[in-house]
Amino acid sequence: MVQQKYNIKFPVTELHQLAQDEAFFTLTENGKDTIIRFHDYSELYKRPGLYEQLFYQRLKCNSPSKVCDILRRVLKKNKVEMTELRVLDLGAGNGLFGEQLHSGGVARVIGVDISKEAYNACERDRPGIYDAYFVYDLCNMDEKMREELLSWRIDCLSCVAALGFGDIPEKAFANAFNLVSDSGWIAFNIKESFLLDSDTSGFSILIKSLLFSDAMEIHHLERYRHRISIDGRPLFYYAVVGKKMFSIPAHIMDKLDKP
Repeated sequence: MVQQKYNIKFPVTELHQLAQDEAFFTLTENGKDTIIRFHDYSELYKRPGLYEQLFYQRLKCNSPSKVCDILRRVLKKNKVEMTELRVLDLGAGNGLFGEQLHSGGVARVIGVDISKEAYNACERDRPGIYDAYFVYDLCNMDEKMREELLSWRIDCLSCVAALGFGDIPEKAFANAFNLVSDSGWIAFNIKESFLLDSDTSGFSILIKSLLFSDAMEIHHLERYRHRISIDGRPLFYYAVVGKKMFSIPAHIMDKLDKP
């Protein structure tokens, strides 16, 4: 991938008042300034290397390598070869975590993302990383897509730097979780605040129900610095690797359908 350098400027006032999903920057191109929110992925992905420069060079994000390393260590401890995995990478984006999996020699990597721009960016910047990449909304998974994904015999679900903030709704994550074969592996990260008792959002409730129920057996839970904020403060996430014991029950899935 050609590493183009972009002129990125962060706001300098009222930084402490910006929530993580409200953060933005100013991009100067050909003498014109454009304000882009961090979660406006369509704008980020259509510019080669902008996502990487923003999050990985400027803001020091290390989640793909961190979560992949933890998954590798957990598998080794459980005498499972990473090369045997068939991974569904949810919220695949432009392939940053898929690249980690591919480099680790996993048997199959299947990407899913709701964004066509993400798929285009992945094909442009990291062609060949995924064995298949579906632009699809897993919240509304029909039987045809379910059978297509099940045909890959998925035994690992990954979701890195994509959970929360409305990027991936709880229904999409739950549907992906249920596609994984029993005794398969689950690897994801999540902002630390989503695990607080005070967070009663649907997504937080779903994740906490998985962490503290028998549906998933936790093998590793670690708090770490995901990246820094635009004013230099560390943003902490939890990395989670566990084993799926059984699918999320129908009565919980039904609740996710309700507004």
